[in-house]
Amino acid sequence: MDGNNGNRKAVALVLVVFVLGIALGGVGVYLVSARVQAARAQATAHNPASTMAMFTRDLNLTADQQKQIQAIISDTRAHYAELHDKFDPEYERVRHEGRERIRETLTAEQRPKFEDLLRQMDEDRRRRNAEQGR
Repeated sequence: MDGNNGNRKAVALVLVVFVLGIALGGVGVYLVSARVQAARAQATAHNPASTMAMFTRDLNLTADQQKQIQAIISDTRAHYAELHDKFDPEYERVRHEGRERIRETLTAEQRPKFEDLLRQMDEDRRRRNAEQGR
C-alpha cells in the first residue's frame, strides 16, 4: 500500500504543478496583453495620424467615414486646445504655489539643485507641448 500511496502523491503533485502552470500562463498572457494595449493606447492618444490609421485598419473604414472621423478628431483636438488655453493659467498658478512651498522647506544647499531640476522639468514640458502642437 505504501507504493500505491506514493504513486497517488506523485500524480497529485504532477496535477498541482500542471494546474499552477496553466494559472501562471494565464496571468502572464493577461499581463502582457494589458501592457501591449496600454502601450498602443498611449501611442495613439496624442497622435491623430496614428489614431486614424488604427481606426481605418481595425474598423475597415470607408473613405467617406475616414473624412468624417478625421473632421471629428480635428474638432475634438480644437476643443481640447481651447480647454488648455482656458485652464493653463490656473495650472501655472497652482504649480508656482507648490514650488514656492517646496522652496520654503529646502535648505540653502538644496535650493540651487531644486532650481536645476525645475529648469529641466520645465524644458521637458515645453518640448512635449511643442511635439503635441500646444
